Amino acid sequence: MATASKAKLKPKKAELPTLYIWQGTNKAGRNVKGEQAGESVQAVRADLRRQGITPGKVRRKPKDLFAPRKPKIKPVHIAIFSRMLATMMSSGVPMMQSLQIIGEGHENASMQEMILAIKADVESGTSLAESLAKFPLHFDDLYISLINAGEQSGTLEALLHEIATYQEKTEALKSKIKKALVYPTAIMVVAFIVTAILMIFVIPQFQALFTGFGADLPGLTKMVISISQFFQDFWWLIFGSIIGSVMGFMAARKRSRKIQHFMDRMLLKLPVIGDVLTKGAIARFARTFSVMFKAGVPMVEAMTSVAGATGNIVYNEATIEMRDDVSTGTQLNKAMTDTELFPNMVVQMVSIGEESGSLDAMLAKVADFFEREVDDAVDNMTALMEPFIMAFLGVLIGTLVIAMYLPIFKLGAVV
Repeated sequence: MATASKAKLKPKKAELPTLYIWQGTNKAGRNVKGEQAGESVQAVRADLRRQGITPGKVRRKPKDLFAPRKPKIKPVHIAIFSRMLATMMSSGVPMMQSLQIIGEGHENASMQEMILAIKADVESGTSLAESLAKFPLHFDDLYISLINAGEQSGTLEALLHEIATYQEKTEALKSKIKKALVYPTAIMVVAFIVTAILMIFVIPQFQALFTGFGADLPGLTKMVISISQFFQDFWWLIFGSIIGSVMGFMAARKRSRKIQHFMDRMLLKLPVIGDVLTKGAIARFARTFSVMFKAGVPMVEAMTSVAGATGNIVYNEATIEMRDDVSTGTQLNKAMTDTELFPNMVVQMVSIGEESGSLDAMLAKVADFFEREVDDAVDNMTALMEPFIMAFLGVLIGTLVIAMYLPIFKLGAVV
């Protein structure tokens, strides 16, 4: 039954109409031209004939590279949409009117267009879940499954509130994890850029000054000048190699599951950051599982969506293995223990939830606990890294300054 409903929710992806430029002849024999939206060249030609125009050339309108781009739809926009729809429907506003109000009043033009398209689709008799499924970039399988479960059980309003809360918590968690990763990365990038500027533009000025001394330079100064000379001669190679390596690695990570697995596993083993990522993956696992189980989605079916929501391929694959074990009759807590990825506390709470029939409540408590842990870990990491980063930058810049002023001090001592 679940499989049939799931297969039903695979409609063709919604596409915006394509604009075509046409030239033709009207009934009076005059040459006319214009623009026409349509699904294909043949459809445009047929429409023109119905208008009494004999079509000549019909071609797709080229994109205007200088035209203003439509604003992107971000996950936070979907979270706000879910909360607004849930609030309005629970207040007694009909779905059609709610979608109309939210769509017309949305400040994001792309979001407005999508919501009104969903409203028009629902008005034509399509279910809300099927209408949302036509925009897979913004509404994933998890979202569609929950909406479908709400429509079938008659608890759509309650599930919309659950979805909105889930998305808000998930976005907050993602923001914290990004903060943990971006902060040290940004500092290291700034440090490299500052060092490169000193090496390429500042050190050569001192080098020209030292050339007139006619004296032997200290070893530290010679080393810095040699590095500076390398930067001046091969700056294009250094920057090109770094940018190319990063872009190439990211592209390979997207295409190769082995590289993605290796990268995600290495990140989990990093000191401090690995702990944050592990707790974040467990929090997302527990939160997603709790929401889907509470919505009445069967455990095995729910675990497929849970795997994709963990945000880490190691936990993704582990969840798929757990799903396969559970489908053969293994208890969830035993399957979790076998993966060796979940702390004993999580396994024990899941075990208690299975025995007491309150698995969704236990998973929600696990999610709350680990979300707080991620919050505390990010704050502690920031506090610990700030003095370390300051010390690193101080040693780096201080070394360069000392290396440049050593010959001057040496000359002053001789004089």
